Amino acid sequence: MASSIDQEKILSEFRKQVESEGIIQPGDSIGTDDYTLLRFLKARDFDIKNAKTMLEKCQNWRKTVEGVGLDVLYDEIDPFDYPERETVFKYWPLCFHKTDKQGRPINIQLFGQMNVTALFAEIGKERQWKTFVTSCDALTREVLPAASRAKGENVGASYCIVDLKGFGLGQFWSIKGLVRESFKISQDYYPETMGRLIIINAPASFAIIWNAIKPWLAPATVAKVDIQGTDYTTTLLKDVDAENLPSFLGGKCTCEDTGGCKLSSAGPWLDGRVYHGHGPSKYRPKDDTPADMVDTPMQNGVTTASTPSKNTLAIKSETAI
Repeated sequence: MASSIDQEKILSEFRKQVESEGIIQPGDSIGTDDYTLLRFLKARDFDIKNAKTMLEKCQNWRKTVEGVGLDVLYDEIDPFDYPERETVFKYWPLCFHKTDKQGRPINIQLFGQMNVTALFAEIGKERQWKTFVTSCDALTREVLPAASRAKGENVGASYCIVDLKGFGLGQFWSIKGLVRESFKISQDYYPETMGRLIIINAPASFAIIWNAIKPWLAPATVAKVDIQGTDYTTTLLKDVDAENLPSFLGGKCTCEDTGGCKLSSAGPWLDGRVYHGHGPSKYRPKDDTPADMVDTPMQNGVTTASTPSKNTLAIKSETAI
């Protein structure tokens, strides 16, 4: 990999090219800051040509996904507050929940509780996919910038926990295509945003599942994976304070006043948000709703005056440069 001095030169040239060619423009929701550009460069070993191709494909996807583009989808579906939220979380539990000891947002996925057949039956396959895509975009659009503000320096990646309790080969084969497409979106359009992946409660059959999944992943991603059996609590508590780890994963957090840890989406990304009856505020007593959870003018679920752009953050990059 290029030295820090070389990275600075490469980044400068990369920015010059993608701006002059119109691949990124001021105000693009993908982010136009150095940290965003560095993610694409790092994913392509600082090869400008390959990184530019990757970024351009990402931008094309963002403009055309689901026939309307990601910005339209994000205005339509606030990933923290939409009508089908409880149904989605019931059949595909996937949430952001507080941060680890490094300030990285924790992303929890409970594969053993997945039932995509029931989910599709209740809200439809197309609607489910739209909620998934907007949840993916929330990571770079809101979650990582909020975690960065909370820490006071750049937080460029998440800490992922995938729980396979109750997950077997039959379930895997039934959702194999969906899982593969999910990985593709993560790697192609949100590169270098996973800091670590802990897989817990891996069943005996996981070796077969892993052999099927591994070819889909970049070597750099595979290197971040830690596979654990049922004795995983010590590993998680090395990385996450007990107060931030849900009790169902061996921690002390219950989020009892916001619907439980799976539904709470607890973390700094909720600061300054507004709600319309489907987000964490619905579980609070009516006389206990914080000022930042009242109905006020918003854009993409965030009060426009309360959330500075991640481009304005004076913070240190997690990526060497």
